Amino acid sequence: MNRRLVDYLVSWAGVVIAVVLLAVGGLMVWGHVYIDNQVHSQLASQKIFFPPKGSPATAGPQFAAMRQYAGQQLTTGPQAQTYANHFIAVHLSEVAGGKTYAQVSAAALAAPTNTTLKTQEQTLFQGTTLRGLLLNAYAFGKVAQIAGIAAIVSFVGGGILLVLSVLGFVHGTRVGRATQTVSATSEQRQAKAA
Repeated sequence: MNRRLVDYLVSWAGVVIAVVLLAVGGLMVWGHVYIDNQVHSQLASQKIFFPPKGSPATAGPQFAAMRQYAGQQLTTGPQAQTYANHFIAVHLSEVAGGKTYAQVSAAALAAPTNTTLKTQEQTLFQGTTLRGLLLNAYAFGKVAQIAGIAAIVSFVGGGILLVLSVLGFVHGTRVGRATQTVSATSEQRQAKAA
């Protein structure tokens, strides 16, 4: 197999892979934007706000992570994670001495007339549900971030492959000309020798 053919085959393979990477990058950008917009709009519609700066609701050291968002509306995945883990989770741990919803629910079922357990069960259920929903928003926000990074990597990889493919085509053309020149020179020598 001659060198020119190899250069062209490898270059065309590079072009095909580059086109695929660019298409994947485009889909990743679309996924990133779509998920990011969904997370933002779903969180914004809940109208959750962080306590304002200096609020007694975030005075303790366990709320230190909350203070960076003081007074802001909760609209992003990282904000949702902070609110869920450093506000709701802290308050839930205080409801029934650190017991989980499942533990309190089991106790409430065993003592159906205990109103304290029923109240704690309801509070833990609502808080745990809200916390889970916020953490899901955070997870989807992280997926959007990963899709954005993957899009950049795909675009860079596709661009590099396109450049290398063009260089391969150029090299294939030069090798073809050099081969023709060497063949012509060899034929001229043979003709002179004869």
